[in-house]
Amino acid sequence: MGANYRAACRAKSGADFISKMGNVEEECDESVYWMELLIESGTIKPKRLLLLMNEGNELLAMVVQSINTARRGNKSAIRNPQSAMP
Repeated sequence: MGANYRAACRAKSGADFISKMGNVEEECDESVYWMELLIESGTIKPKRLLLLMNEGNELLAMVVQSINTARRGNKSAIRNPQSAMP
């Protein structure tokens, strides 16, 4: 997720930024999914992952918001992606 976000920060255009942030969204969601599977399979106790899963879901919400902001045409979010993160 982090490497994909770094790539998005160096996007060449608004469309490129949105595309790369879509990759960030997918990777973040996949990470939370794998943690859910670890819990459901009994491999790891829920309390060991709950904080990390909460953080993953918070990051996912911020990424989705950044994508939505960029889609609305907020040029400052594309030039400076960190400003689009709440």
